Amino acid sequence: MKIKTALFLGVVTLFFIQATSPEWGFFGHRKINRMAVFTLPQEMLPFYKFHIEYITQHAVDPDKRRYATKHEFTRHYIDIDHWSVYPFEDVPRQYSHAFMKYNNFFSINASDTLEFKLKQYDEISFPETAEGRTLNNVFYEHIYPNRYEDEISCECDPLREFIELPADCEKIIIEDKLAEYGSIPYFFPEHYNKLVRAFERKDGKRIIQLSAEIGHYIGDAHVPLHTTENYNGQLTNQVGIHGFWESRLPELFADDDYDFFVGKADYIKSVPKWIWDVILDSHALLDGVLMNEKELQETFPSDQQYCFEERLELTIRTQCEGYSKAYHDRLDGMVEKRMQESILGIGSIWLSAWIDAGQPDLTTLIDVEWTKADEEEEKALESSFRNEKIKGRDHGN
Repeated sequence: MKIKTALFLGVVTLFFIQATSPEWGFFGHRKINRMAVFTLPQEMLPFYKFHIEYITQHAVDPDKRRYATKHEFTRHYIDIDHWSVYPFEDVPRQYSHAFMKYNNFFSINASDTLEFKLKQYDEISFPETAEGRTLNNVFYEHIYPNRYEDEISCECDPLREFIELPADCEKIIIEDKLAEYGSIPYFFPEHYNKLVRAFERKDGKRIIQLSAEIGHYIGDAHVPLHTTENYNGQLTNQVGIHGFWESRLPELFADDDYDFFVGKADYIKSVPKWIWDVILDSHALLDGVLMNEKELQETFPSDQQYCFEERLELTIRTQCEGYSKAYHDRLDGMVEKRMQESILGIGSIWLSAWIDAGQPDLTTLIDVEWTKADEEEEKALESSFRNEKIKGRDHGN
């Protein structure tokens, strides 16, 4: 069964989600994914333009997956201020290093559970045995493959080279605190490499699926409130600022006021460094996001801050247009600029993956076959989104 386009959401669902969903809202994610297509060079543009509707509509699949699997939520943010202070120079940039530094390790035997830290951990490089093995080797061989298991564990012997453990240690259990506080810059290079491999295999379907999803994560990384424990203003009496900044403002002002033609995509030499730079740039804007709204909240007439709007058959409580405009003006173009940088970043990541894969000819990949299995998978994701509770943290609205 050949289907040229994916199933689209109904209008009623779209409006409901815009009012309640975080991460740029569905409107924002779809807009930036769509506009990123126009940053691409001529060698890539026909392929991406042909599939632009899929890339636009499926920009929100990672959000829907948060209702289907508990492992998705951590990929959308990092509470980097939980671990340190700006510019976070002591926060490891490599996933294995951060995993070893921040997580809790327990040795288990028949009668006891002992917590331990990897005291030999070095922030520059892991210690090395006489045979040339490192904790990095142990991590990727014995821990990393189990990272999505309900219980993250490994055998005791691989760690004995680096730390003294009880002789009767049966296994090591790991409490993943790192995931609890978000992992987007650690997860992102892995997703990028999947896109590179899809280009290498000339797998047109996988290319557009991964392109749509990777655009979502890039958009999230550009949101200042995705870099802090105070992700919804809950620590500063500003509950709801998350949806206000990234959903309400774009919905009101993006179509009429923003310029989304941002120029041409550029090759990114180091994707891990680039995603960390995005996170740091986002966090540097956090004070402006919070302080401007806090000051406005204290001076703007309280009865003019929230209004009720009718959206089809739904009544939504949301920030009034006048209050939204006042906040938008105070931010002085911040939301527009972050959306613009998201668009350029998405296009640049697509371009870089294509180049790193050897610049395959995409004109031969345009005709993608969508099977019945693809349709059923999409329906299952939609059903989870509509009917299940969110798994993991809800950023609020």
